[in-house]
Amino acid sequence: MPTHQPDWEKTKAYALARLERELSADLYYHSIQHTRDDVLPAAEQLIGLTGLGAEESLLLRTAALYHDLGFVECYSNNEPIAARMANETLPGFGFDPDQIQVIHSAILATQLPQTPHTFLEQLICDADLDSLGRDDYFTTSHNLLAELRAHGAMLTMRQWYSRQLEFLSAHSYFSEAARLLREAGKQKNIAVLRLRLQCLKE
Repeated sequence: MPTHQPDWEKTKAYALARLERELSADLYYHSIQHTRDDVLPAAEQLIGLTGLGAEESLLLRTAALYHDLGFVECYSNNEPIAARMANETLPGFGFDPDQIQVIHSAILATQLPQTPHTFLEQLICDADLDSLGRDDYFTTSHNLLAELRAHGAMLTMRQWYSRQLEFLSAHSYFSEAARLLREAGKQKNIAVLRLRLQCLKE
């Protein structure tokens, strides 16, 4: 453990303030709500289910806070930007170099296709895609479609549902905790996607 504990409250306040102030208004999915009300609570739930230790829990929470911060600078390839921001700002909140490296790697692991190499990286990846297995999946999915359209993607609803069906069918949660929590819901959402696609074909 470090000689002094990093300041979680100041870290959280900094990241959320930047997201709230600097994110583009047309980020209907990658908004502050995605970080604050979706990924961070999902990470907290996985922490509770896995019994993660205090320091690793702090690092996971911080990675969740920072994982989309790169969107304040660039829409595409934002994960390396977020990792750079973590490197630049976290020393000021009391994080040591080893801790920052863990957070840096966890942020990069969320880039699609997800590539986690450690248990903590698996958990941040699962938290980032927690909504795939939730009851509000179609709300978040339609928010993402609206965002992509705002950024130039010309997608019909049929094309979107086809793409989502392919993505969900190929996706696997990495941790046992996330599978227990969300796999059944994800399979339910896959079934609804198939039904909706069938209706659109008629």
